[in-house]
Amino acid sequence: MKSSIRTSDVERSGFRFTWVFLSVSGGISGEMPSNKSVSDAPITQFVNCRILKDHRLQWEDLWVREGKILNPEKLFFDEEGYADHKVDCGKKIIAPGFIDVQINGGYGIDFSQASGDIRRGVAQVAKKILEHGVTSFCPTLVTSPPDIYHKVIPELRVQDGGPEGAGVLGIHLEGPFISEQKRGAHPPKFLRTFKAGGVADLMETYGHLDNVALVTLAPELANSAAAIRELSGRGIVVSLGHSMADLSQAEEAVQNGAMCITHLFNAMLPFHHRDPGIVGLLTSDRIPPGRMVYYGMIADGIHTHPAALRIAYRAHPAGLVLVTDAVTAMGLPPGQHSLGQQQIDIQGLHAYVAGTTILSGSIATMDMCVRHFREVSGCTVEAALEAASLHPAQLLGISHRKGTLEFGTDADFIVLDDTLTVRETYIAGQQVWRK
Repeated sequence: MKSSIRTSDVERSGFRFTWVFLSVSGGISGEMPSNKSVSDAPITQFVNCRILKDHRLQWEDLWVREGKILNPEKLFFDEEGYADHKVDCGKKIIAPGFIDVQINGGYGIDFSQASGDIRRGVAQVAKKILEHGVTSFCPTLVTSPPDIYHKVIPELRVQDGGPEGAGVLGIHLEGPFISEQKRGAHPPKFLRTFKAGGVADLMETYGHLDNVALVTLAPELANSAAAIRELSGRGIVVSLGHSMADLSQAEEAVQNGAMCITHLFNAMLPFHHRDPGIVGLLTSDRIPPGRMVYYGMIADGIHTHPAALRIAYRAHPAGLVLVTDAVTAMGLPPGQHSLGQQQIDIQGLHAYVAGTTILSGSIATMDMCVRHFREVSGCTVEAALEAASLHPAQLLGISHRKGTLEFGTDADFIVLDDTLTVRETYIAGQQVWRK
Protein backbone atom coordinates (compact mmCIF):
# COMPACT_ATOMS: atom_id res chain seq x y z
CA MET A 1 0.00 0.00 0.00
CA LYS A 2 1.38 3.38 -1.00
CA SER A 3 0.67 6.66 0.71
CA SER A 4 1.41 10.28 -0.01
CA ILE A 5 1.50 13.28 2.30
CA ARG A 6 0.46 16.82 1.48
CA THR A 7 0.15 19.88 3.69
CA SER A 8 -2.27 22.78 3.87
CA ASP A 9 -1.53 26.01 5.72
CA VAL A 10 -4.17 28.12 7.40
CA GLU A 11 -3.13 31.44 8.92
CA ARG A 12 -5.02 32.97 11.79
CA SER A 13 -4.21 35.67 14.35
CA GLY A 14 -0.53 35.75 13.58
CA PHE A 15 0.24 32.03 13.81
CA ARG A 16 0.04 29.20 11.33
CA PHE A 17 -1.75 25.88 11.48
CA THR A 18 -0.24 23.11 9.34
CA TRP A 19 -2.52 20.21 8.58
CA VAL A 20 -1.15 16.94 7.26
CA PHE A 21 -3.49 14.93 5.07
CA LEU A 22 -2.78 11.30 4.27
CA SER A 23 -4.11 9.86 1.07
CA VAL A 24 -3.96 6.12 0.67
CA SER A 25 -3.87 4.46 -2.74
CA GLY A 26 -6.99 2.46 -3.26
CA GLY A 27 -8.85 4.79 -0.91
CA ILE A 28 -10.43 8.21 -1.48
CA SER A 29 -7.38 10.14 -2.60
CA GLY A 30 -7.06 13.87 -2.13
CA GLU A 31 -10.30 14.50 -0.14
CA MET A 32 -10.46 17.29 2.42
CA PRO A 33 -11.48 16.40 6.01
CA SER A 34 -15.20 16.26 6.65
CA ASN A 35 -17.02 19.34 7.89
CA LYS A 36 -20.17 17.38 8.73
CA SER A 37 -19.19 16.04 12.13
CA VAL A 38 -21.25 18.65 13.99
CA SER A 39 -23.71 19.97 11.43
CA ASP A 40 -24.71 19.41 7.84
CA ALA A 41 -25.02 23.16 7.38
CA PRO A 42 -22.53 24.75 4.95
CA ILE A 43 -19.67 26.85 6.27
CA THR A 44 -18.76 30.20 4.69
CA GLN A 45 -15.32 31.75 5.10
CA PHE A 46 -14.88 35.48 4.47
CA VAL A 47 -11.28 36.14 3.48
CA ASN A 48 -9.05 39.09 2.61
CA CYS A 49 -10.75 41.37 5.16
CA ARG A 50 -10.18 43.33 8.33
CA ILE A 51 -12.67 42.37 11.00
CA LEU A 52 -13.62 44.49 14.02
CA LYS A 53 -12.86 42.36 17.04
CA ASP A 54 -11.59 43.11 20.54
CA HIS A 55 -11.94 46.84 19.77
CA ARG A 56 -9.53 46.82 16.84
CA LEU A 57 -9.48 45.98 13.16
CA GLN A 58 -7.60 42.76 12.53
CA TRP A 59 -6.54 40.98 9.35
CA GLU A 60 -8.47 37.83 10.04
CA ASP A 61 -10.96 35.57 8.30
CA LEU A 62 -14.59 35.40 9.44
CA TRP A 63 -16.28 32.00 9.54
CA VAL A 64 -20.06 31.56 9.58
CA ARG A 65 -22.32 28.53 10.00
CA GLU A 66 -26.04 28.36 10.71
CA GLY A 67 -26.25 32.12 11.17
CA LYS A 68 -23.56 32.27 13.86
CA ILE A 69 -19.92 33.35 13.99
CA LEU A 70 -17.85 30.19 14.07
CA ASN A 71 -14.64 29.56 16.02
CA PRO A 72 -12.17 28.29 13.37
CA GLU A 73 -9.88 26.65 15.92
CA LYS A 74 -12.65 24.30 17.01
CA LEU A 75 -13.53 23.72 13.39
CA PHE A 76 -9.92 22.87 12.48
CA PHE A 77 -8.95 20.76 15.48
CA ASP A 78 -12.18 19.32 16.88
CA GLU A 79 -14.04 18.73 13.64
CA GLU A 80 -11.19 18.69 11.13
CA GLY A 81 -13.56 20.74 9.03
CA TYR A 82 -13.19 23.27 6.26
CA ALA A 83 -15.15 25.96 4.43
CA ASP A 84 -17.73 25.02 1.81
CA HIS A 85 -17.67 28.53 0.36
CA LYS A 86 -15.16 31.38 0.37
CA VAL A 87 -15.97 35.05 -0.11
CA ASP A 88 -13.15 37.41 -1.07
CA CYS A 89 -13.86 40.77 0.60
CA GLY A 90 -11.25 42.71 -1.37
CA LYS A 91 -9.45 44.09 1.71
CA LYS A 92 -12.62 45.74 3.02
CA ILE A 93 -13.78 46.08 6.62
CA ILE A 94 -16.22 43.67 8.27
CA ALA A 95 -17.99 45.17 11.30
CA PRO A 96 -21.03 44.21 13.35
CA GLY A 97 -24.34 45.42 11.91
CA PHE A 98 -25.55 48.80 13.13
CA ILE A 99 -28.28 48.96 15.80
CA ASP A 100 -30.55 52.03 15.87
CA VAL A 101 -32.38 52.34 19.19
CA GLN A 102 -34.19 55.57 18.25
CA ILE A 103 -35.85 55.78 14.86
CA ASN A 104 -39.33 57.25 14.45
CA GLY A 105 -39.86 56.12 10.87
CA GLY A 106 -38.70 57.00 7.39
CA TYR A 107 -39.50 56.74 3.68
CA GLY A 108 -42.98 58.12 4.27
CA ILE A 109 -43.72 55.82 7.22
CA ASP A 110 -44.49 57.21 10.69
CA PHE A 111 -44.41 54.59 13.46
CA SER A 112 -46.63 56.79 15.64
CA GLN A 113 -49.52 56.72 13.18
CA ALA A 114 -52.19 54.06 13.68
CA SER A 115 -53.68 54.44 10.21
CA GLY A 116 -52.98 51.82 7.56
CA ASP A 117 -51.14 48.52 7.93
CA ILE A 118 -48.73 49.18 10.81
CA ARG A 119 -46.68 46.04 10.33
CA ARG A 120 -46.31 46.65 6.64
CA GLY A 121 -45.05 50.17 7.32
CA VAL A 122 -42.46 48.91 9.80
CA ALA A 123 -41.42 46.21 7.33
CA GLN A 124 -40.94 48.85 4.63
CA VAL A 125 -38.56 50.86 6.80
CA ALA A 126 -36.83 47.68 7.99
CA LYS A 127 -36.10 46.76 4.38
CA LYS A 128 -34.79 50.19 3.37
CA ILE A 129 -32.41 50.68 6.29
CA LEU A 130 -30.47 47.56 5.31
CA GLU A 131 -28.65 49.70 2.75
CA HIS A 132 -27.43 51.92 5.57
CA GLY A 133 -25.96 49.01 7.52
CA VAL A 134 -28.73 48.72 10.12
CA THR A 135 -29.42 45.09 10.96
CA SER A 136 -31.56 45.69 14.09
CA PHE A 137 -33.60 48.62 15.39
CA CYS A 138 -36.13 49.85 17.94
CA PRO A 139 -39.19 51.45 16.30
CA THR A 140 -39.82 54.62 18.30
CA LEU A 141 -43.18 56.16 19.18
CA VAL A 142 -43.30 59.83 20.10
CA THR A 143 -45.82 61.32 22.54
CA SER A 144 -49.30 60.18 21.48
CA PRO A 145 -52.78 59.72 22.97
CA PRO A 146 -53.43 56.39 24.75
CA ASP A 147 -55.56 55.00 21.93
CA ILE A 148 -52.59 55.23 19.57
CA TYR A 149 -50.37 53.29 21.97
CA HIS A 150 -53.09 50.69 22.54
CA LYS A 151 -53.37 50.09 18.82
CA VAL A 152 -49.76 50.36 17.71
CA ILE A 153 -47.81 48.66 20.51
CA PRO A 154 -49.40 45.19 20.00
CA GLU A 155 -48.54 45.40 16.30
CA LEU A 156 -44.82 46.12 16.76
CA ARG A 157 -43.52 42.69 17.69
CA VAL A 158 -39.96 41.61 18.34
CA GLN A 159 -38.71 39.63 15.36
CA ASP A 160 -35.49 38.47 13.77
CA GLY A 161 -34.12 40.18 10.70
CA GLY A 162 -33.49 38.61 7.34
CA PRO A 163 -33.83 39.28 3.61
CA GLU A 164 -37.12 41.02 4.33
CA GLY A 165 -35.49 43.62 6.55
CA ALA A 166 -33.68 44.52 9.77
CA GLY A 167 -34.76 42.83 12.96
CA VAL A 168 -37.00 44.50 15.56
CA LEU A 169 -35.44 44.42 19.03
CA GLY A 170 -38.35 46.06 20.83
CA ILE A 171 -40.21 49.35 20.97
CA HIS A 172 -38.80 52.66 22.20
CA LEU A 173 -41.54 54.75 23.84
CA GLU A 174 -40.36 58.36 23.87
CA GLY A 175 -42.98 60.06 26.04
CA PRO A 176 -45.61 61.04 27.01
CA PHE A 177 -44.17 61.29 30.55
CA ILE A 178 -41.88 64.20 29.75
CA SER A 179 -41.44 67.87 30.66
CA GLU A 180 -43.65 70.41 28.92
CA GLN A 181 -40.81 72.95 29.00
CA LYS A 182 -38.49 70.53 27.17
CA ARG A 183 -41.06 68.74 25.03
CA GLY A 184 -39.37 69.73 21.77
CA ALA A 185 -41.53 68.52 18.91
CA HIS A 186 -43.84 66.48 21.15
CA PRO A 187 -47.45 67.77 21.13
CA PRO A 188 -48.21 69.35 24.54
CA LYS A 189 -51.85 68.25 24.71
CA PHE A 190 -50.85 64.60 24.98
CA LEU A 191 -48.22 64.97 27.71
CA ARG A 192 -48.94 63.08 30.94
CA THR A 193 -47.73 63.00 34.54
CA PHE A 194 -47.55 60.18 37.05
CA LYS A 195 -50.53 60.37 39.40
CA ALA A 196 -50.99 56.93 40.92
CA GLY A 197 -47.48 56.04 41.95
CA GLY A 198 -46.30 55.50 38.40
CA VAL A 199 -47.16 51.88 37.62
CA ALA A 200 -50.89 52.32 37.05
CA ASP A 201 -50.22 55.32 34.82
CA LEU A 202 -47.87 53.28 32.66
CA MET A 203 -50.46 50.59 32.05
CA GLU A 204 -53.30 53.05 31.54
CA THR A 205 -51.29 54.98 28.96
CA TYR A 206 -49.52 52.21 27.07
CA GLY A 207 -52.03 49.39 27.48
CA HIS A 208 -49.29 46.83 28.09
CA LEU A 209 -45.52 46.69 27.98
CA ASP A 210 -44.97 43.56 25.92
CA ASN A 211 -42.25 44.04 23.30
CA VAL A 212 -41.16 47.36 24.86
CA ALA A 213 -37.37 47.67 25.07
CA LEU A 214 -36.86 51.28 26.14
CA VAL A 215 -38.86 54.15 27.66
CA THR A 216 -37.80 57.81 27.70
CA LEU A 217 -39.18 59.87 30.59
CA ALA A 218 -38.43 62.98 32.65
CA PRO A 219 -37.19 61.97 36.13
CA GLU A 220 -38.26 65.20 37.82
CA LEU A 221 -41.95 64.29 37.39
CA ALA A 222 -43.65 63.44 40.68
CA ASN A 223 -43.90 59.68 41.34
CA SER A 224 -41.46 58.89 38.53
CA ALA A 225 -39.22 56.84 40.86
CA ALA A 226 -41.82 54.08 41.14
CA ALA A 227 -42.25 54.00 37.38
CA ILE A 228 -38.48 53.76 36.86
CA ARG A 229 -38.20 50.88 39.31
CA GLU A 230 -41.14 49.08 37.71
CA LEU A 231 -39.80 49.43 34.18
CA SER A 232 -36.25 48.46 35.16
CA GLY A 233 -37.57 45.48 37.08
CA ARG A 234 -39.25 44.27 33.88
CA GLY A 235 -35.95 44.49 31.99
CA ILE A 236 -36.98 47.65 30.13
CA VAL A 237 -34.27 50.28 29.71
CA VAL A 238 -35.21 53.65 31.21
CA SER A 239 -33.70 56.66 29.47
CA LEU A 240 -33.80 60.22 30.78
CA GLY A 241 -34.82 62.88 28.30
CA HIS A 242 -37.08 65.81 27.42
CA SER A 243 -36.40 66.89 30.95
CA MET A 244 -35.76 69.83 33.28
CA ALA A 245 -33.99 67.59 35.82
CA ASP A 246 -30.98 68.82 37.72
CA LEU A 247 -28.03 66.51 38.35
CA SER A 248 -29.23 65.24 41.73
CA GLN A 249 -32.59 64.24 40.24
CA ALA A 250 -30.83 62.50 37.37
CA GLU A 251 -28.50 60.67 39.77
CA GLU A 252 -31.46 59.52 41.86
CA ALA A 253 -33.11 58.18 38.71
CA VAL A 254 -29.97 56.19 37.87
CA GLN A 255 -29.90 54.81 41.41
CA ASN A 256 -33.50 53.68 40.85
CA GLY A 257 -32.53 51.86 37.64
CA ALA A 258 -32.31 54.38 34.77
CA MET A 259 -29.26 53.77 32.59
CA CYS A 260 -29.45 56.00 29.54
CA ILE A 261 -29.82 59.60 28.36
CA THR A 262 -31.96 60.33 25.31
CA HIS A 263 -30.23 62.48 22.63
CA LEU A 264 -27.74 64.17 24.92
CA PHE A 265 -27.81 68.01 24.98
CA ASN A 266 -31.12 68.11 23.10
CA ALA A 267 -34.36 68.76 25.05
CA MET A 268 -32.72 69.11 28.46
CA LEU A 269 -31.26 71.84 30.65
CA PRO A 270 -28.03 73.19 29.15
CA PHE A 271 -24.79 72.45 30.95
CA HIS A 272 -24.10 74.93 33.77
CA HIS A 273 -20.95 74.91 35.86
CA ARG A 274 -22.88 75.04 39.16
CA ASP A 275 -25.37 72.36 38.16
CA PRO A 276 -24.57 70.47 34.96
CA GLY A 277 -28.01 68.84 34.85
CA ILE A 278 -28.46 65.48 33.14
CA VAL A 279 -25.25 66.09 31.17
CA GLY A 280 -23.37 65.76 34.45
CA LEU A 281 -24.15 62.03 34.56
CA LEU A 282 -21.27 61.51 32.13
CA THR A 283 -18.77 62.15 34.93
CA SER A 284 -20.93 61.64 38.03
CA ASP A 285 -19.35 59.91 41.05
CA ARG A 286 -22.76 58.78 42.32
CA ILE A 287 -23.35 56.05 39.76
CA PRO A 288 -23.78 52.68 41.54
CA PRO A 289 -20.71 50.41 41.27
CA GLY A 290 -20.77 48.18 38.22
CA ARG A 291 -23.32 50.35 36.45
CA MET A 292 -22.81 52.16 33.16
CA VAL A 293 -24.69 55.21 31.93
CA TYR A 294 -25.15 55.31 28.16
CA TYR A 295 -26.19 58.33 26.14
CA GLY A 296 -27.65 58.74 22.67
CA MET A 297 -26.15 61.25 20.25
CA ILE A 298 -27.68 62.46 16.99
CA ALA A 299 -24.47 62.95 15.00
CA ASP A 300 -26.15 64.52 11.97
CA GLY A 301 -24.20 67.79 12.05
CA ILE A 302 -27.36 69.69 13.04
CA HIS A 303 -28.60 68.56 16.45
CA THR A 304 -25.21 68.77 18.16
CA HIS A 305 -22.28 71.08 17.52
CA PRO A 306 -19.05 69.19 16.77
CA ALA A 307 -17.41 70.68 19.85
CA ALA A 308 -20.24 69.41 22.08
CA LEU A 309 -19.98 65.99 20.50
CA ARG A 310 -16.23 65.94 21.15
CA ILE A 311 -16.71 67.01 24.78
CA ALA A 312 -19.19 64.21 25.42
CA TYR A 313 -17.10 61.59 23.66
CA ARG A 314 -13.88 62.50 25.44
CA ALA A 315 -15.64 62.62 28.81
CA HIS A 316 -17.30 59.21 28.48
CA PRO A 317 -16.41 57.34 25.26
CA ALA A 318 -17.68 53.92 26.36
CA GLY A 319 -21.23 55.18 26.83
CA LEU A 320 -21.81 56.90 23.49
CA VAL A 321 -24.62 55.39 21.41
CA LEU A 322 -25.21 56.81 17.94
CA VAL A 323 -28.89 57.19 17.04
CA THR A 324 -30.56 58.66 13.98
CA ASP A 325 -33.79 59.89 15.59
CA ALA A 326 -34.96 59.66 11.98
CA VAL A 327 -38.47 60.79 11.11
CA THR A 328 -40.91 60.09 8.29
CA ALA A 329 -39.03 62.30 5.87
CA MET A 330 -35.80 60.29 5.94
CA GLY A 331 -35.26 59.27 2.35
CA LEU A 332 -37.89 61.67 1.03
CA PRO A 333 -37.57 65.03 -0.76
CA PRO A 334 -38.06 68.39 1.02
CA GLY A 335 -41.61 69.37 1.89
CA GLN A 336 -44.20 68.77 4.59
CA HIS A 337 -44.56 65.40 6.30
CA SER A 338 -46.04 64.02 9.53
CA LEU A 339 -44.49 63.04 12.85
CA GLY A 340 -46.99 61.51 15.23
CA GLN A 341 -49.88 63.93 15.63
CA GLN A 342 -48.35 66.96 13.94
CA GLN A 343 -46.76 68.21 10.74
CA ILE A 344 -43.08 68.80 10.09
CA ASP A 345 -41.29 70.75 7.37
CA ILE A 346 -38.13 69.45 5.73
CA GLN A 347 -35.78 72.23 4.65
CA GLY A 348 -32.49 70.90 3.35
CA LEU A 349 -31.13 68.64 6.11
CA HIS A 350 -33.34 70.24 8.78
CA ALA A 351 -36.65 68.89 10.06
CA TYR A 352 -38.80 71.50 11.84
CA VAL A 353 -42.21 71.47 13.48
CA ALA A 354 -44.34 73.13 10.80
CA GLY A 355 -44.38 76.91 11.15
CA THR A 356 -41.58 76.98 13.76
CA THR A 357 -37.82 76.63 14.07
CA ILE A 358 -38.11 73.75 16.55
CA LEU A 359 -36.06 70.76 15.41
CA SER A 360 -38.16 67.64 14.99
CA GLY A 361 -35.97 64.60 14.70
CA SER A 362 -33.52 63.96 11.93
CA ILE A 363 -33.44 62.79 8.34
CA ALA A 364 -29.92 61.37 8.66
CA THR A 365 -29.16 57.70 8.11
CA MET A 366 -27.01 55.65 10.48
CA ASP A 367 -24.06 55.34 8.11
CA MET A 368 -24.10 59.13 7.70
CA CYS A 369 -23.99 59.53 11.48
CA VAL A 370 -21.07 57.12 11.79
CA ARG A 371 -19.05 58.97 9.16
CA HIS A 372 -19.85 62.39 10.65
CA PHE A 373 -18.97 61.23 14.16
CA ARG A 374 -15.67 59.79 12.94
CA GLU A 375 -14.81 63.01 11.12
CA VAL A 376 -15.64 65.59 13.77
CA SER A 377 -14.62 63.66 16.89
CA GLY A 378 -11.25 62.49 15.60
CA CYS A 379 -11.99 59.05 17.05
CA THR A 380 -10.69 55.82 15.56
CA VAL A 381 -12.59 53.91 12.91
CA GLU A 382 -13.13 51.19 15.49
CA ALA A 383 -14.70 53.62 18.00
CA ALA A 384 -17.04 55.07 15.39
CA LEU A 385 -18.25 51.63 14.35
CA GLU A 386 -18.70 50.41 17.94
CA ALA A 387 -20.77 53.48 18.84
CA ALA A 388 -23.37 52.22 16.34
CA SER A 389 -23.08 48.51 17.13
CA LEU A 390 -21.46 47.33 20.36
CA HIS A 391 -22.65 50.18 22.58
CA PRO A 392 -26.36 49.99 21.67
CA ALA A 393 -26.17 46.21 22.11
CA GLN A 394 -24.66 46.69 25.57
CA LEU A 395 -27.35 49.25 26.41
CA LEU A 396 -30.08 46.73 25.56
CA GLY A 397 -28.29 43.87 27.30
CA ILE A 398 -27.87 41.82 24.14
CA SER A 399 -24.12 42.08 23.50
CA HIS A 400 -23.83 38.33 24.07
CA ARG A 401 -25.50 37.87 20.67
CA LYS A 402 -25.52 41.23 18.83
CA GLY A 403 -23.12 44.09 18.24
CA THR A 404 -19.91 42.02 18.12
CA LEU A 405 -18.17 39.45 15.96
CA GLU A 406 -17.31 37.20 18.88
CA PHE A 407 -17.60 33.45 18.39
CA GLY A 408 -21.14 32.19 18.86
CA THR A 409 -22.84 35.55 18.26
CA ASP A 410 -25.36 36.24 15.53
CA ALA A 411 -23.70 36.70 12.15
CA ASP A 412 -25.23 40.14 11.59
CA PHE A 413 -22.49 42.20 9.96
CA ILE A 414 -21.67 44.72 7.28
CA VAL A 415 -18.90 45.12 4.74
CA LEU A 416 -17.55 48.66 4.40
CA ASP A 417 -14.87 50.37 2.37
CA ASP A 418 -12.27 52.70 3.86
CA THR A 419 -14.62 55.70 3.62
CA LEU A 420 -17.03 53.80 5.91
CA THR A 421 -19.52 53.47 3.08
CA VAL A 422 -21.62 50.33 3.46
CA ARG A 423 -21.12 47.95 0.54
CA GLU A 424 -22.92 44.83 1.79
CA THR A 425 -25.22 43.87 4.67
CA TYR A 426 -25.57 40.39 6.14
CA ILE A 427 -28.08 39.03 8.64
CA ALA A 428 -27.59 35.55 10.11
CA GLY A 429 -24.74 35.11 7.65
CA GLN A 430 -26.96 35.72 4.63
CA GLN A 431 -26.40 38.65 2.30
CA VAL A 432 -29.53 40.81 2.46
CA TRP A 433 -28.29 43.90 0.61
CA ARG A 434 -25.46 44.79 -1.72
CA LYS A 435 -24.54 48.18 -3.15
